[in-house]
Amino acid sequence: MIFPSVLLKRQRGGGSSSGSVSSGTGSAGSRGGTSGPPSIGGGPSFGGGAGSIGGSSGGRGTTGSSGGNTGGGSGSGGARGPPVSVGGSSTSTTSTGRGGGSPIQIPAGQPFAGRSQGGGTRGQVYGTSWYGSGYPGSSGIGVAGRGFPFYFWPVTWGGAVGFGGAHYLNASGEYGSPENTTRPGGPEFTTTFISSNISTNSTFRLLADNTTMTSLIPTLISSCNSSLSSPSSIKPSQYPPTGPPQPEQAVQYYRASSVALTLDGYNNTAVFSGNENNWK
Repeated sequence: MIFPSVLLKRQRGGGSSSGSVSSGTGSAGSRGGTSGPPSIGGGPSFGGGAGSIGGSSGGRGTTGSSGGNTGGGSGSGGARGPPVSVGGSSTSTTSTGRGGGSPIQIPAGQPFAGRSQGGGTRGQVYGTSWYGSGYPGSSGIGVAGRGFPFYFWPVTWGGAVGFGGAHYLNASGEYGSPENTTRPGGPEFTTTFISSNISTNSTFRLLADNTTMTSLIPTLISSCNSSLSSPSSIKPSQYPPTGPPQPEQAVQYYRASSVALTLDGYNNTAVFSGNENNWK
């Protein structure tokens, strides 16, 4: 199963204009967390190449196609999706793009005024298995006080999280609950993908804002149709307050932890210790 590069914000020219949000498709490849989640071999896998990457100036040109380790060639833009509200303005969305451009500051009067947003490229969307990964140039667990290199806010987890050493998992006080409608892309949604391989019977869940989820599902189904059980019945649903999924099931974060991929049966309790060295 090919997991696509997730929605990016594409800057135009100097980076102060709204640009557009985009997604692309990477080549297939296993990309588990360093703690070694269960093998994905027989079922869907995720990760892969980043495709064509735009430069730091984030030119408007053509968008990158799916590609392998060295990146693909250029291609035409994808279908447009619903607008997304970011930094006090509305921007259109599209299914492919490079990302990049210069970060800009969120203006006064908007949520998180003064923080930076934008600048992330397609090649930087991949995080790891810990919450707070996928931020270009940043490391460490947690998402408190961070900017938005891909414009979208990090996911917040439902259920009883955030106690003791796991306080970093409770980001709802800063970014709102999963139902928060002011989140760019809308409230969080989740979608279940079940492997058609009977020997593995792996069940993956994707967690992201509604706009991102709506954009990714058709690409995932098209790319992974033969690896999925009942692909025609795959539909997103709003993330329930108590899950699933849950943070200990996360095998990969993307796009500044604004997208999470989880695997049922994977139980990485080290995330509750608050010490990334326990599972890095």
